[in-house]
Amino acid sequence: EVQLQASGGGLVQPGGSLRLSCAASGLTFSTYPMRWVRQSPGKRIEWVSGISTRGDSTTYADSVKGRFTISRDNAKNVLYLQMNNLRPEDTGVYYCAAGALRGQGTQVTVSS
Repeated sequence: EVQLQASGGGLVQPGGSLRLSCAASGLTFSTYPMRWVRQSPGKRIEWVSGISTRGDSTTYADSVKGRFTISRDNAKNVLYLQMNNLRPEDTGVYYCAAGALRGQGTQVTVSS
C-alpha cells in the first residue's frame, strides 16, 4: 500500500517559518518526481513546488518563490518543504504528491 504522510504543519504568525515533511512508503521513492500542493479555504488545489528524482531540479509557484524551499532525502524516503516568511494567504492543507498519488495532508495556519 502506497502511503504519503505529510506532517509538520501548525499555527504560525505572519513572518514565521515551518518545515513540512512527507514520509513515503510502498513505492520506489527515488524514481518519482515529487511535488507539494495545497488547498486553501474555498479555493482549488494549487501546485506549490516540484522536485526532480535526484533533487537537482526544483520549481516553485510564483507565489512562494524565494520563500519556500523543496528538498528530498532519497535514502530516507522523505520529502521536505521549508517555508519561511509565511503569509496569511499560505494558509491551507498541504499535501505531497507523486504522479497521481496524493497522501494525507497537514494543516498550515498563518495568523496573528
